[in-house]
This record gives sequence, C-alpha cells and structure tokens, in this order.
Amino acid sequence: MKKNHIIAAALAILLAGCSAENTASTSENVTDTSTESVASSAETQASDADEKAPEQNSNGELLKVSSFDGKTLTGTKLDMPAMGGNGDGQGAPQGTPPDMNGDMPQKPEDNGNGGNTPPERPEGDGNNNTPPEMSDDNGNGDNTPPERPDNSDGNAPDGNPSEMSGEEVTYTVSDSADISIEISEGDMVRVVTDENGEIISIEKEELGGGMPMGQNSFGANGTDNGTAANSAQDNAALSDTAFTSSGDDENALRADNVTATLNNVTITKTGSSSNTENGDFYGMNAAFLAENGANITITGGEVTTDAVNGNGIFSYGSGTVVNVSGTKIRTSQRNSGGIQTTGGGVMNADDLDVETSGNSSAAIRSDRGGGTVTVNGGTYTTNGTGSPAIYSTADITVSDAALTANNSEGVVVEGKNSVKLENCTVSGKMQGTYNDDSENIHCIMIYQSMSGDADVGEAYFEANGGEITSLAGDMFYVTNTSCEIKLSDVKFNMADSVFLRAVGNTSSRGWGRQGENGADVKMSLASQSVSGDIVVDDISTLDLTLSSSDITGAINSDNSSGNIVLTLDENSSITLTGDSYVTEFNGDISQINAGNFHFYVNGEKLV
Repeated sequence: MKKNHIIAAALAILLAGCSAENTASTSENVTDTSTESVASSAETQASDADEKAPEQNSNGELLKVSSFDGKTLTGTKLDMPAMGGNGDGQGAPQGTPPDMNGDMPQKPEDNGNGGNTPPERPEGDGNNNTPPEMSDDNGNGDNTPPERPDNSDGNAPDGNPSEMSGEEVTYTVSDSADISIEISEGDMVRVVTDENGEIISIEKEELGGGMPMGQNSFGANGTDNGTAANSAQDNAALSDTAFTSSGDDENALRADNVTATLNNVTITKTGSSSNTENGDFYGMNAAFLAENGANITITGGEVTTDAVNGNGIFSYGSGTVVNVSGTKIRTSQRNSGGIQTTGGGVMNADDLDVETSGNSSAAIRSDRGGGTVTVNGGTYTTNGTGSPAIYSTADITVSDAALTANNSEGVVVEGKNSVKLENCTVSGKMQGTYNDDSENIHCIMIYQSMSGDADVGEAYFEANGGEITSLAGDMFYVTNTSCEIKLSDVKFNMADSVFLRAVGNTSSRGWGRQGENGADVKMSLASQSVSGDIVVDDISTLDLTLSSSDITGAINSDNSSGNIVLTLDENSSITLTGDSYVTEFNGDISQINAGNFHFYVNGEKLV
C-alpha cells in the first residue's frame, strides 16, 4: 500500500509540472475528452490500493446482451474500444470524461480513406437534374434532394456497434458486486470482471449523442453528434489556444450547455464521418459545436477543416447562441459549411472570412430544424457544386456582405424559411452538371424538397440595395412552393434572358407530384428596375406588383397560360420585348410600352 501511495504522489507531482507548462485559462476551462486524465489515474490507483481490490480487466468487455437474470449475464462480444477517451480502449465511458490539465494529446491522424466514410465525389454523379446542396451519400443516383444525402432505408451504416458481433460469452455476477441498473435484451453494456472472471461492475454503453448503443443512433431513429476531443467548461475564457481533432465523428471543441468566450483560438479538424445526416443535422464531425443552450462568443482566430461533415462553426438546438466575429473559416470537403445552424439554434456572425471548397458546402448553411442566422459584413465564398453562398432552412438575414458561389447558385431558400439581404453583393455561377434539357440553371432558387427538413409553407426572399449577378442561367427559379419576393433598389446583372421562372418540375427528385408541383409567387418591386423575361407555366401563379418601378422584358411570351395578375402604380411602367400575356391587369394601358409587340389580358389584345 505504501508503494502505491508513493506512485500516486509521484504522478500527482508530474501532473502539476505538466499543468505549469500550459496557460492557466486552458487547464481550468477545457476538458480534454480524448484521453484519460493523469490525475484521475493517480486517484484511482490510490483508491484501489486502499480497498485492496482484486486485479481487474479494468477496460471491461463490450457485450450485446442476450439475457440477464440478475446473477448470470449472457451476451455477444463486440470488438470495439470504450466510447469516449482516446479511441484505443483507454478512455472513460462517453459522457463521463476525466478532467485534463496540461497539453491535450490528440488522436492518431486519420486521412479519411478507411472506415465507412462515403467517397468524395462530384455532386449528383449518375443523377439527373440534381438540385442545389445535393449530396448522394450512398452513390446510388436516387435523386436525393438538396442538402439531403441519401440514407432513406433507416438502417445504420456499416460500423454501427449494434451490428459488430463476436463470440457469445456467459459471466456470473460476483457476490460482492452491487448491480442495480436495469438491463434488457439487446442493450450494449461494458462488464468489468475480477481475477476470478466474475462480474464486479456493469455499465450501459452510450454513443456520442447520449443514446444507448442498443438503439439505432444513426439518423433515422435518433440524434448522434459523436464525441468531442475537447469540451469547454462553464464560464471559460479561452485565449490563444489551439484545439485539434483527427478522430472520426468527433468535434475538435464542443460547448455543451455552457457559457464561454473564445479569443483568437485555432481549431483544426480532420477525420472521417460515419453518417452524413448526423453531421448535417446535429454537428457530428464539425470543428466546433455548440449545443444544449450553450452561449458562446468567438472573436478572431481561425477554423480549418479537412473532413466530410467538417462544418466550421455549428450552432445546434433551441436556446443555443453563437456570436462569432472576425474569424477566418476554411473547409475543404463535402457537406462542410462555413457556419451552420440547425435545430432552432442562433448564429450571429460579424465580418467573417469564409471559404468552402467541397460540394454541398454552403458558406452560410442551415439544415433540419433551422434557426435564426444574422450576418453583418464579411466575405462568404464557395467553390463546390451544390454549394450556394447561402442555403436556408432557417430565417437568415445578411447585411453588407460579399456572397460568391463560383460553381453553384448564389442563394437557395427551402420551404417555409427566409433570406433577407441588405446591401449585399451576390454572385452565382451554377454549373450544368448533367447537360440535359430538364436541368434548370439559375442564381436564386426557392423550392420545397419534401424531404421533411423544412416545413411546408410560404418561403420569403427580400433584397434591398446591393447587387446580384447571375453568371449562368435565370435570375430566380421557383418550383413546388409558394413564396413572397420583395425587391427594392437592387442592381441585377443578367446572364440570360429570364428574370423569373415559376414552374413545375419533373418530380424526379421527389419535389411534389408532377403536374401539381408548380409555384405560387407574390413578387413586389419598389423603386426597382428589372430587365428580363417572366415565365409562368399553367400550374403556377404570379401576383406581380410594381411601385415606382419598371420592367423591360416579355411576360409569358409563349402564352403558356399561367395565372398572372399584374398591378402597376401610377409611377410604374412595362416596356415589352415580346408579346406578353397576363390574366388580370390593374393599371393604365398607357403604362405599357408595347412597341412592335402586343399585350394580352385574359386572352384579349389591349395593345
């Protein structure tokens, strides 16, 4: 016993020395969840010596329970390490990480080439007319909607611990053990045995999201946001500190129901993602994740990721607030947005420098459950396909910012959500990935995917001032939804002739039923000049109101019988570039400058 006390004291001295080498703010304010604490180990050794505990298999065995009668447990061995810890079986069970002072050892480098991570590939390979933010997770070309990688069968991917089995074993519970937890068939448990092979403790094992491993915690039946290499403590104030993760399904830094400030920190993330939806919806594998009502302020610093689902800064859940300013964010792989908000979270961003390179990686990104996003100033650039500068399943307001999508739409609004732009410059250059007649190319898209990730209802887009440039295709494309569009004093630069296309679609990706999936658009122009045509098909409607505004173009020049109501105030006008057809006209016919063309109202030629 004396020898063990000497060892414990020596280790405690060693710990103190390690702590002295680090800043006080880091050791006090961060829990390193990637490895066991030296202090915890020392305390355990001293305690074990005092109690003269028998020699144990201290890491335990992971079993899927077949039966348990209180005295005898039978189960199937699962060949994987304890969840949490450093990934090599030496860590504490996930959810009870030991505190760590001093330097933070990181997991071995994982280049993401193994495991269950889907290969990186261009958006929508083998698919027709793929929408924005598209990522086909299984590579099966099944017309997955934007930002919704395919995992539709509800099954866990390969590598779900509940599917990893070995030999069946039976253990007897030691007479000295006190086992009080309720255990059922199918539960995943970790058993610790003594030198006689009898159970002295049983713990239910959990995955990162806090769900028992016996449940499917991948996507369809629950949430899973993986693990975290480091966790911010409540009231932490972290400055000039580096946080790194190379672990799979792991955040480099997580803030869970805490208030903390991060000043000039560096966060780096690599490592594989086992499930794209968990990364998109819940923040698994993001560099930084705030959740469960955390209130975080980030100033300056840099966030860099090279991982699938490597979102830069992620705000998840109702009550969670992230305030970030002056931070540089770079992401490289697919499904890796710059700032991401889901589940009702709040994101407030000021003067960020964001650039993403992967497919399905919007610079300002949201997903299932939405939230509220407010952006002031900064530059937001994307380079991948299906990666608009803004993808909204939330309420997003952006002011005085530069938004550039080099291979995608500039902005996408899905479902009952909104985007409001104030004095922004927007540029979109959507690429013709499939080069077929059914693919629509556009700069701003408003639609409903029917994936369940955005409520059905009226979408909203507003732009006041600024400049919007389409470098390919239409300016606005609306399908399978109702929406309101308000434009005031915006400079529009057109690539092609169509300003607004409100039409149905082929339903090849599940966007409603063909023949019933048109668009109902209410568009208001105030102090606005527009040059471009308007196209409304026979299952769509348009209510177009001009106030001190003018349009130069043709309205439904092919007489496609869409229902169009046109209203002009006394200071507005239309200059025709082709024969035009509307259902109802409110204004004076003198306000229609027809030239050599004709203007029809409900089939009657007025000019």
